[in-house]
Amino acid sequence: MTTTLSRGPARAGAARTGAKPSGGALRRAVARNLRAHAFLIGALLCFALFTWYPMVREIIMSFQKVRYGETHWVGFDNFRQIFADPEFWPAWGHTLEFTGIALFFGFVAPFVTAIVINEFRHAQSYLRILVYLPVMLPPVAGILLFKYFMDPGYGLFNQILEFLHLPTSSWLASPDTAMFSLVIVSTWANMGSATLVYLAALQSIPGELYEAAELDGAGVLRRIWHVTVPQTRLILSLMLMLQVVATMQMFTESFVLTGGGPQGSTTTVVYMLYNYAFNFDKFNTAAALGVVLLLVLGAFSALYLWLERRGGEE
Repeated sequence: MTTTLSRGPARAGAARTGAKPSGGALRRAVARNLRAHAFLIGALLCFALFTWYPMVREIIMSFQKVRYGETHWVGFDNFRQIFADPEFWPAWGHTLEFTGIALFFGFVAPFVTAIVINEFRHAQSYLRILVYLPVMLPPVAGILLFKYFMDPGYGLFNQILEFLHLPTSSWLASPDTAMFSLVIVSTWANMGSATLVYLAALQSIPGELYEAAELDGAGVLRRIWHVTVPQTRLILSLMLMLQVVATMQMFTESFVLTGGGPQGSTTTVVYMLYNYAFNFDKFNTAAALGVVLLLVLGAFSALYLWLERRGGEE
């Protein structure tokens, strides 16, 4: 007992005087930190190789032109070319149209679905799997399935409308309905992830808030507006920004379902970029268009962060 008591003050004194740990403890600390830094370095290398390097390379290529196998610096010639393209501004219009419609449905539908699922007590696991199932499917497979459903002749959707004695639609074959059809496919394919995020946010809200609102006589809609929405405001605003960035880069649905048609009504900025690179063999011009899209999304993200910071200060 005497020996044990005498070691305690000695250790405390060593700690106060900044004595170095023993060799074994130092080696363990170094090994532990090396493993942690190895994981961090691996992640940084992946980001550098697959995200940062392509981004920097794209910016460099946007100021270059390849002639007869030789690379030349051309300044802003590629940017002048894309701004002079008559399809440039219509492509931005289609992109913004898709983003607006997709946000209306793709932002509201997952939140409402999460609220409905949150009300169930015994079937939430099955409902979560059901909602997330489209996300687990290969994107092209799910899109091709909708291409069959939306066929104007034998498609399942028109057969259902005929059965209900409702007017049928041309869906993907008409410029008036093609963009809306793409929104339906995109919402169905991507709402699962957002629904689970909203559901996790809803389950973190204290039940006492709903009980207090119910005692005050608040109905379902008022409880959602005065309790659910304020408590999930940060998640809602973050998901709004992420969905804007994602929808403005829509490509797969337009490429697989319509090929940019009909009559160019679904040609977005990213689809136009694809045409420059792989159909017209103008990789430098495609890089310039990618830089323009990068600047637009970067400006939107900066505006979002500024508004969030300003709202937090107020």
